[in-house]
Order: sequence, then C-alpha cells, then structure tokens
Amino acid sequence: MVRLINRNNIKIISNFAYGILKIQEKMTYIKNIDFPEISNCIYVMWHANQFAVHGLPDRSKTNVLISTSLDGDIVNHVCSKWGFKTQRGSAGRKGAVASTLKMLECLKNNEHVAIMVDGPHGPYHEVKKGAIVLAKEAEVPIVPVHWYSEEITFRTFPSWDKMLSPVGPCHIINLYGKPIYTNYKTEEEIAEEIKNSLLELEKIAPQKYQEAKRNKLWD
Repeated sequence: MVRLINRNNIKIISNFAYGILKIQEKMTYIKNIDFPEISNCIYVMWHANQFAVHGLPDRSKTNVLISTSLDGDIVNHVCSKWGFKTQRGSAGRKGAVASTLKMLECLKNNEHVAIMVDGPHGPYHEVKKGAIVLAKEAEVPIVPVHWYSEEITFRTFPSWDKMLSPVGPCHIINLYGKPIYTNYKTEEEIAEEIKNSLLELEKIAPQKYQEAKRNKLWD
C-alpha cells in the first residue's frame, strides 16, 4: 500500500498545509493568560496542544523541537515559514545528541525551546525526560502551557494525542503555569510536577476562559 505522505510529495503537502494554516491564522484569536516574564525557558505542553506554540509571544526566539519523521518534515516546514526556529530530533533519546546540544546552545543564548513532553508517539500524557535534562543542563525554568476554548470551532481530532485545533473563527487562551525550577530535584519529581501542572491548567482553563470573556480581552 502506498503511503499518503512520502518523500516525493512532502513539499507539496507541506505547502498545502501551510496555506490552510495561514487562512486559519487570520481567524484565530489567542490571548496569553498568566504569562511569565522570563528571559529564556523551556515551554512544555501535551502533544495535543502542539499548536499552542502559535500563541507564544516571540517566535523568532523560540526553537520548536520536531521529530525526524515524515510527518515531522511537514511540521518543520510550516513552523519555519511561520517564523519559528526548529530543531530536529527528540531530546534525551539515543541518537539525538546533536539536537540536544543545539538546544542547549539556544537556551544559553537567551532563546526559548518548546517541547511536547509526551511526543512524538506517546504514551498519552506520559512526561518524557528530554525537557527535564535540558532544563537541568541549561539551568533554565520549565513553563507549562495549555490552550483552551469553549467555542464549537475548537475541535478534538481522532488521533492518539487527541489533538486540539481551531477549525474556523475561534477565540482561545494560552494558559501558563508557574515556572518549574529543577534545582535539587530528581527527574522523577520534576516529571510529576510537570504532569500535575499541565493537568491543573486543564482543570482551571474553563474558569480562566470565562474571566477572559468578562474582561473582554478579545474586544
């Protein structure tokens, strides 16, 4: 069976995906809630919320970690055209030394890194150690991110990660957790803290969204 995405059509599919997302961008209105003023950090989110990077304030300073798969080629192309910096690989995994070192260099140059902590293939909501290793080495905080909307155009896709994305006009919040510092903590303790923070953001997101509506943030 011929794979829909292959090396021969990857550029065509990438350009098509970028065109669709550029149209969607004009109808997507994201407000940042509880954004921490930090010179550089590692943004972490569930793989389902990967498009939340769209709301990060400074794309030119943000490096997105993207897998080396064919699907990752599409994401890499789109993110690059959107103004993000991209690094290929999976932090902390065997064979990813070069990408890890590059991300360390970015962090030490006061840039940010964005990592989907249960990606690229799951398990669902299981925090992997890549972001933790980077944070410890670079001595920077980890900032959890969750995005949310109550509008019908904010859809859950039938993928392993239950990916969330706007489809049509949509008002969204990017909700940020308190920075997580890795000093004097084990990797297991930090992983648990990241998971708890992301789950807490998911829990309080409806309340924060209603507050944003009452405060007329999108007006």
